[in-house]
Amino acid sequence: METILLRSFSFLAAELSPIFHTNFLATTVLVIAAALYFHFRSKGIYLIDFTCYLPPDSLRVPTSNFIEHIEISGMHDRESVDFQTKVLERSGIGAESCMPITVHEIPPYSSLKATRNETETVLFTIVKDLLSKHKINPKSIDILVSNCSLFSPTPSITSMVINKFGFRSNIKTINLSGMGCSAGILSIGLAKDLLKVHKNCLALVLSMEAVTPNGYGGRMKSMLLPNILFRMGGAAIILSNRKQDKRIAKYELQHLVRTHIGSDDEAYQSVFQQPDEAGHVGVSLSRALLRVATKALRSNMSELGPLVLPYSVQLRYAWSVICKKLWFLPSKKGIYVPNFKKALEHFCIHAGGRAVIDGIEDSLKLHKEDGEASRMTLHRFGNTSSSSVWYELCYLEAKGRLKKGNRVWQIAFGSGFKCNSAIWKCISDIDPTKRNAWSDCIHFYPTQNDTLN
Repeated sequence: METILLRSFSFLAAELSPIFHTNFLATTVLVIAAALYFHFRSKGIYLIDFTCYLPPDSLRVPTSNFIEHIEISGMHDRESVDFQTKVLERSGIGAESCMPITVHEIPPYSSLKATRNETETVLFTIVKDLLSKHKINPKSIDILVSNCSLFSPTPSITSMVINKFGFRSNIKTINLSGMGCSAGILSIGLAKDLLKVHKNCLALVLSMEAVTPNGYGGRMKSMLLPNILFRMGGAAIILSNRKQDKRIAKYELQHLVRTHIGSDDEAYQSVFQQPDEAGHVGVSLSRALLRVATKALRSNMSELGPLVLPYSVQLRYAWSVICKKLWFLPSKKGIYVPNFKKALEHFCIHAGGRAVIDGIEDSLKLHKEDGEASRMTLHRFGNTSSSSVWYELCYLEAKGRLKKGNRVWQIAFGSGFKCNSAIWKCISDIDPTKRNAWSDCIHFYPTQNDTLN
């Protein structure tokens, strides 16, 4: 019986052998062809260009004007005025930073209409500038993503832009709110995901924060800090996944890492919008903010490190962790902090405040010059929230620091609490003489102001 079955099987195998071989060969060819197609087709996300809003000189807020304004407005008692004066003088913010026209009024006028006017002024200016610079037809934009944390009108901000510039009816739009100062990188991440799904597309990303409606008139010191730090600004960025756009693009997105530690109560409450005891609504910045930001950064670095650091640095870090756990190294020596300068040439740290920049520099073991773009952005433009990392990249371009092949790390922090990182590779020769938000004053920077040292 076994002999009969073996003969039958051998006969069947012999009969099917040519067909089997043919099918196998065809399948192999298809697999190889598919592999080559996916290998050679464009998978990159390219940053064609970006622009940052440059407010007119008439909106500048020198320290003396700021103090005089809050004194005359009568919104704050003497103690609150003195506190804001003291913090502002040490903040690292210079006399060139700007606030919307309504904040210059006495008392400040924070209506819905005024807020909408500020938003339209910033976004319409930068969108027009970016599209006209590259002769991009608004109807060629496939994806539109905007973020503004504390202003979420109806119709949405993306609808404002669509109505103004006449984008086509099937454009894919997303409007982000309540995401804090890290929302600019979040918007890039969302646009990236959409570009991975929809081929041969252009994406326009808009990042800003509305200053007009968010002035705090109470007495809580933790809520007075945003009054001092936040200023007017915004950025527009054009992304593409089209292969032909690589030759005209400035940068290619290499990595984007998002970290959210909101499950921790201290982190969740470190940046919190709420009313005070008198009913004045404001955003509270807790004393734990720097500690929370460092914790979030550490978590973000643990995921980003393996993506960018040389193996030698990763091995040294892993060995220090093992030694710390097994042989109880002295606490003063601590775990080795990876040297990200071995992999990255430039750093754009969110200009959230002088203490934030100092703290991140210390955590990453960076030199003062590595944080220059962040300090100068804080000095010239103040904390422009989600757009600050773009003013910093703009600064590096204007200074002629970016060379083809360089990699830039944008680090953003936001309520929640979030730490988000984007790694960009420069893929073209950046012309520092091309006009941008820094062109009129770049020769004055870096300043030697004592508040920056």
